[in-house]
Amino acid sequence: MRYNWKIDFIKNRKHSFMFSGIITVLGIVILLIFGLNLGVDFRAGTTIDVNMGKSVEQSLVQEAVSESKLEAESITIGGTNADRATIRFKDSINKTQVEALLTSIENRTGLKPDSEENTVSPDLAQELAQKAIYAVLIASVFIMVYVAIRFEWRFAIAGIAALLHDAFIVISLFSLLRFEVNLPFIAAVLTIIGYSINDTIVIFDRIRSNMRYAKIRNEDDLGQLVNESIWQTMTRSINTVMTVLICSLILFFFGGIPIKLFSLAMIFGLVSGCYSSVFIASPIWYLLKKASINSNNATAVQKAVAK
Repeated sequence: MRYNWKIDFIKNRKHSFMFSGIITVLGIVILLIFGLNLGVDFRAGTTIDVNMGKSVEQSLVQEAVSESKLEAESITIGGTNADRATIRFKDSINKTQVEALLTSIENRTGLKPDSEENTVSPDLAQELAQKAIYAVLIASVFIMVYVAIRFEWRFAIAGIAALLHDAFIVISLFSLLRFEVNLPFIAAVLTIIGYSINDTIVIFDRIRSNMRYAKIRNEDDLGQLVNESIWQTMTRSINTVMTVLICSLILFFFGGIPIKLFSLAMIFGLVSGCYSSVFIASPIWYLLKKASINSNNATAVQKAVAK
């Protein structure tokens, strides 16, 4: 069945490669200039989440911190009714200091707070950072191996390129916007990797199915097959992404602060994953396969001439 597509993804691959190249270069520049806004999970320190039960002003929390002779790196007021304060310290603080801070908050606001403390030592922070990097790398390697076994090595290379593209886009955006990078963010990146390769595999599976019955004589036939395969799976890909995107948006608008960052990373990654599956992974596979077809054609011509 032939499709009259509005966009020729293969013909316009240079534009998509150029766009992604520019985004990648900008991302590298951003990371070199700003770096990552590492959370307490990766650079040590103490974070205290205080639930007041009623709305509280940031100035009162700041006064309570100063009264306790502590220096907070940041104080964020959140929650449904602005009733939750997140206080972050660069250095670890002990239990006595935490109790003094909570007592001071209670005296200032007249409310007895419920609190949750998270303290990470420098050694633990370094260990968590290393394990986070290992988790992303190991997941990427196993995905590449699976795709290579299940399909072929060209699909694996194209899939891993799109996967790393999506992860890098999310990391660059978080660096630019100065959002905190913590363990929920790593969980979001790993989830993004899963959804990204899922979208890509759907297209790859259709390409492989169409290859069984297609007569590919030259690169034009191959380009037409890839375009048709993309459009045949477009509805499914859009529906899948939109379903998860709606859930992520709901979590972003109605979730707490940690959930907001997780869902925001998911939103960035889902959009990037949908783009890369179509505009990056499929064209890369086309280029690799085209090289093979041209090589086979050249070999066939040489044999014919030799005869």
